[in-house]
Amino acid sequence: MRKLAIGAVVSGALALTGLAAPSALADTPHLTFGAVTVNNGKPIVADVKDKVTVPVTYSFTRPSDLVIDNENTFMGVALYRGRLASPSNTLEASAKQPVCTTTATTDTTVTQSCTTKITVDPREHLMSAADATTWKVAAILSRTSVDEDDSDDHIGFENGFDIWGNLGTAKLQRAAKLTVNATPEPVAKGRTLTVKGALTRANWETGRHSGYRDQKVTLQFKAKGATAYADVKTVTSGTGGALSTTVKALKDGSYRYTFAGTSTTAAKTSAGDHVDVR
Repeated sequence: MRKLAIGAVVSGALALTGLAAPSALADTPHLTFGAVTVNNGKPIVADVKDKVTVPVTYSFTRPSDLVIDNENTFMGVALYRGRLASPSNTLEASAKQPVCTTTATTDTTVTQSCTTKITVDPREHLMSAADATTWKVAAILSRTSVDEDDSDDHIGFENGFDIWGNLGTAKLQRAAKLTVNATPEPVAKGRTLTVKGALTRANWETGRHSGYRDQKVTLQFKAKGATAYADVKTVTSGTGGALSTTVKALKDGSYRYTFAGTSTTAAKTSAGDHVDVR
């Protein structure tokens, strides 16, 4: 199975417009698409190194005489941001072919439900903060005709592509990290505890995390023996994403910071830091 790059497909097609006047495309196959769901409807959260593979499900209806054999004719999906004709970035389906099941047929059409996967490699695919946004889903149909009979001293190869855009959406977010450290430990009852930490997030341009400042982060406390954390106060991150506040030490328990997330950055909760109050 070939991996189709929507950007390369579009660029190559547009390059041909310099050879002939633009005109309506002939023999465009009539495909209609149903629901497309990426990552079960949840945001895709990408860090700076680890690959993220997410499921994609979709359905479509094709003419019954259009056979998609994944050899000469193949259909796949991709994510893109920007215009369909000149995307700013694209994320392609993984190398394995989609798995499709026929769900309905008529005399002239076939409806299929398909599953595939898209793998996001931050080091290869994500280059700037602009990638943390809502992407659109595209479907790409590739058709190849090959004439290798050279008995007449002629051979031929022909590739055709059709791309349908705006079939669904998927949100891509930057991964966050959150730390906490309460001092001094142990602490005398009634004394002041200083709870520090840092909120950082993936920076795809540098390949490292950078501080996320001016963000509201909640300090929480869970007393020893309790089953849940309770909010204590809200802290705003400063330079480098630094967090710092003070509380009175009244009982044994654990402190943690929790960040609700933003449109571009995923939510995150730190591990708990246990404090022994004496």
